Amino acid sequence: MTDTVTRRAGAAPAPDAPARERIDVASARVVPTRHWWRWTIGAVIVFVVAQFAWSLVTNENYEWDVFAHYFFSEPVLRGIVITLWLTLLSTVIGFTLGTLLALARLSKSPLLNSAAWSYVWFFRSVPLVVQLVVWYNLGYLYPTLGLGWPFTDDFWIVEFSTTTLISQWAAAILGLGLHQAAYSAEIIRAGLLSVDQGQLEAAHALGIPARRRLFRIILPQAMRSIVPNATNEVIGLVKGASVVFVIALPELFYAVQVIYNRNSRVIPLLLVAVVWYTIITTLLSIAQFYIERHYARGAVRTLPPTPLQRARHWIRTQWARLGDDPAPPPSLAGSDAPPLPGAHRSNGNDAQYGGAR
Repeated sequence: MTDTVTRRAGAAPAPDAPARERIDVASARVVPTRHWWRWTIGAVIVFVVAQFAWSLVTNENYEWDVFAHYFFSEPVLRGIVITLWLTLLSTVIGFTLGTLLALARLSKSPLLNSAAWSYVWFFRSVPLVVQLVVWYNLGYLYPTLGLGWPFTDDFWIVEFSTTTLISQWAAAILGLGLHQAAYSAEIIRAGLLSVDQGQLEAAHALGIPARRRLFRIILPQAMRSIVPNATNEVIGLVKGASVVFVIALPELFYAVQVIYNRNSRVIPLLLVAVVWYTIITTLLSIAQFYIERHYARGAVRTLPPTPLQRARHWIRTQWARLGDDPAPPPSLAGSDAPPLPGAHRSNGNDAQYGGAR
């Protein structure tokens, strides 16, 4: 055993192994991996898209002339304005109330926690269209609303007629806004819970006031989780506003319905609504990208490039390639071929494979 250890520690190195053939890495041919399934699926997708595009052009039943005639018509544009106003007001009401509900859900008060949970449970249980109809017909349950003695109908301070107070606009905004608040509360609560608890404990230990802890420390970090889901809800509100046709509010879908009920051009008018909804959704998706990029500061080392930055980089790259001289063909010896990044060129004296050290 001692002999073996001595031999391993102080013995002369073993004779050199047979010399391998020296290969210059710079002259090695790079063979890309062929992904046959990827190319096959890609070809099928291209074929399906091309077939659909061909049918859009050749199928006369789309009636693109009718589509073009009504795309910028006054009823449609008026319906778009109403849809955008409904979305904006419902978003403000929904996310403002949702923030308060989320904070109540996270409160240590059993009363606030239970009240917020009950609100979310109720408004998520009742379909939106039912809420809209109930709000619009609230006068059937309460003909008058006002301020007066508690637990009586004596409104001696101020009194309103419910049918006058709850108009089509008011019913739509109340239905959409209160319904959205239930979902916004859960989105905001999930975002607040995603922030590391140590952040809140450290801020509390430093004596930072609760309001400043929320708006300067917790919310900016939670927004990275809130923004994608919140944008989905806003986009859902744009399309969900079409439900208010049940109370005859002339938003985009209702305006389109009125037109095709008169001229029986159903498909072209539905395409008008589809294209306008797509445009609005696309603009909201672009806004989402920039909002997410803003709140990504501090979370990533390099902000994701904007589409304009990507376009500029591509143009600079192509322009630089136009100005370059063509690279010389690689030789077998590799003396004229440029080395690959990170590769060490063989100088004829290296004993290692390929001259790499």
